[in-house]
Amino acid sequence: MKLFTEAQRRDLIANGERSAAGEQIDPHPTVKLFTPDAGATWLLTELNPDEPDRAFGLCDLGLGCPELGYVSITEVARVRGRLGLPVERDLYFTADRPLSEYAAEARRRGRIVA
Repeated sequence: MKLFTEAQRRDLIANGERSAAGEQIDPHPTVKLFTPDAGATWLLTELNPDEPDRAFGLCDLGLGCPELGYVSITEVARVRGRLGLPVERDLYFTADRPLSEYAAEARRRGRIVA
């Protein structure tokens, strides 16, 4: 499975271009990735337009301390859970609030709730 669709990729790049231009943005997450056999979750909002392997979003490796930051899409694609299953895209995820609100809730709960 692809980690994101072409439409999601365009949205992620568009958000990355806005950030690169210096605009202060707080978009809704575009895509949710997760490990089906482990506790890792990523809510991504942008791809760096000059380095599209570099994504920004809320990252939770299942260790109780989710954080905002950058992640390599190549590295995420290599992640495997306990049963060796690859990362998947949540086909049914639709963000209902900006990333900052997901991050605040994740900090309170110690995990991403989406």
